[in-house]
Amino acid sequence: MARLLEMRGISKVFPGVRALDHVDLTVEAGEIHAICGENGAGKSTLMKVLSGVYPHGSYEGEILYDGATLANRGIRDSEEKGIIIIHQELALVPLLSIAENLFLGNEVAKNGIINWPSAFQQTEALLKKVGLSEPPTTQVGKLGVGKQQLIEIAKALAKDVRLLILDEPTAALQENDSQKLLDLMLELKAQGVTQIIISHKLNEIGRVADRITILRDGATVSTLDKADISEERIIRDMVGRDMAHRYPERDSNPGEVLMEVSGWNVWHPEQQGRQMIRDAGFTVRKGEIVGIAGLMGAGRTELAMSIFGHAYGRDISGTVKMGGKVVDTSSVTRAIAAGLAYVTEDRKQLGLVLDEPIVKNITLANLAGVATRGVLSRGREQQVAEEYRRAMSIRTPSVFQKVVNLSGGNQQKVVLSKWLFADPQVLILDEPTRGIDVGAKFEIYTIMNELAAQGRGVVMISSEMPELLGMCDRIYVMNEGRIAGELSKAEASQERIMSLILKNDGKARVA
Repeated sequence: MARLLEMRGISKVFPGVRALDHVDLTVEAGEIHAICGENGAGKSTLMKVLSGVYPHGSYEGEILYDGATLANRGIRDSEEKGIIIIHQELALVPLLSIAENLFLGNEVAKNGIINWPSAFQQTEALLKKVGLSEPPTTQVGKLGVGKQQLIEIAKALAKDVRLLILDEPTAALQENDSQKLLDLMLELKAQGVTQIIISHKLNEIGRVADRITILRDGATVSTLDKADISEERIIRDMVGRDMAHRYPERDSNPGEVLMEVSGWNVWHPEQQGRQMIRDAGFTVRKGEIVGIAGLMGAGRTELAMSIFGHAYGRDISGTVKMGGKVVDTSSVTRAIAAGLAYVTEDRKQLGLVLDEPIVKNITLANLAGVATRGVLSRGREQQVAEEYRRAMSIRTPSVFQKVVNLSGGNQQKVVLSKWLFADPQVLILDEPTRGIDVGAKFEIYTIMNELAAQGRGVVMISSEMPELLGMCDRIYVMNEGRIAGELSKAEASQERIMSLILKNDGKARVA
């Protein structure tokens, strides 16, 4: 197999951080090559060097592509050579149509006039290649994330892609959409398209990758052939140690009931007559980690957001008790005052102010804690941020670094720090380990255990059943907005959870 790409001794430095340290990578023509590593290992930075996001001259080292030196001045240079990157945050314009997005900056035009019939015809052909049948005029923002991801790939095919780079392509996808995307990757491989995939999902890597390169702390650790790929080896090379236990051990000894939700009903904020949560109820005890399982669309996030400040839904009814007393959670301020905190599943859009530094994000939910007579104390603010930086092992050269420059795992620690500084009795964690690597996951699990050991209650919403089984004392199962059942740790298994999800009518309906 001919070598398509060779990156030699690539180094990249940002202020205070060496992101890449003499990284080597080789990719053979026609293969699917996976890149793994903890958050902050340098995976995305390396791909931005390759794709021209970081132009030639802003890094050290040499890149050979098709045997010739590659010196991209920008993304357009790399795209002209058939190197296309699809970032984790999709680069689509929600208000434009599929056809407009596919050819944005690459319009089907003559003499400055767009040929729409030709553009629509080409769009239909490209959509067919990626398994979509939507009309070319469909507004992209009205499509699900899974279909938007496929449109990004169609957009790459429109540019005569030879080397396709996919950065965490399935991070936000449901299982069915993930499988469709992986199937498409294998089809593109059969058509001769070389691909690089960055992913934390080791089972997906095992399915599609021919080889895998593992990075740690900005350096190349190993490159493995398919026959040598195993989850244990990948994890060992990623974190620099064997992880005999995916989940930290904890002596569970739940106390009295801390939080009780009963008769909770929520209606859709826009669609008349559509009830999202139906008579839901659950309890959380002191020192307990309670899981909420269910398929996408089961109502887990809607339940959490409606309880925390009525941030979702309308005509909300039901009772929330904290320590046996009814509390008002009808606004975010009241929910915080009642002792609740909610760590959103979308940390970048809803959990953080990305362009602000760590120090401001950590104190955001409790400004009174760093103020005297209504005046913020910058010294106290920095002191608090430094304390949480140490306690949570947030990897950063300074608490004044912008949150946008942190890895996913460290961003999640900043979100957790923000809410811990508000001193809640119960934390609701919505997909707390989504999009972060196994090492960072273990750190988040350890923090959860420490919170339980302090006597706090933790509610964990997760789509990863092994995670719920490994961490939770009890698991509630949701289906179609209802609590379908409750399982103790001894009773819980993937089979029992799925049985409860499907028990109503033999099939799960996903909204």
